[in-house]
Amino acid sequence: MREIPPECKEDNSNPKIPLEEYKSKITFLNPDKITVIKIKIDGCVIKKNDPLLRCDYMMIILGKNTKTKDNVEIYVELKGCDINHAVKQIESTIKDLSENPNKLKKVCFVVATSSISPSLRSNMQNQKSRFKKNFSATLHIDKTPHEYNLKDLCS
Repeated sequence: MREIPPECKEDNSNPKIPLEEYKSKITFLNPDKITVIKIKIDGCVIKKNDPLLRCDYMMIILGKNTKTKDNVEIYVELKGCDINHAVKQIESTIKDLSENPNKLKKVCFVVATSSISPSLRSNMQNQKSRFKKNFSATLHIDKTPHEYNLKDLCS
């Protein structure tokens, strides 16, 4: 796992945690104000000149147990329309940064400005199955703006 520089991460327990780039936006609702570690990946953990594909953000919800196996990792790619590329960016980031790429619970979000075409939907079903099998990850592909309640991950 790559080391995460301190300037790339921040603790956040706000009731709303918005992530936005260009015209794509996701807001994580956090009614219980749990502390999450918000990490800027693109341009901070993985610099612009690094050829490695990377997503925009990662967040970590620390489990109640002190062992990392109870943590939940969240990966976010805010995109225009190239959803296939966004999925590749998230996959590459999981391989590079996850505490445990195969076992630790992960939730991944691609939030795009364009609608998902019917032909792309069947391909995305295959991607979702592959993410579940290979990374213990749930893959969500949504149109901007999108909201997701963190409480759903902690129940």
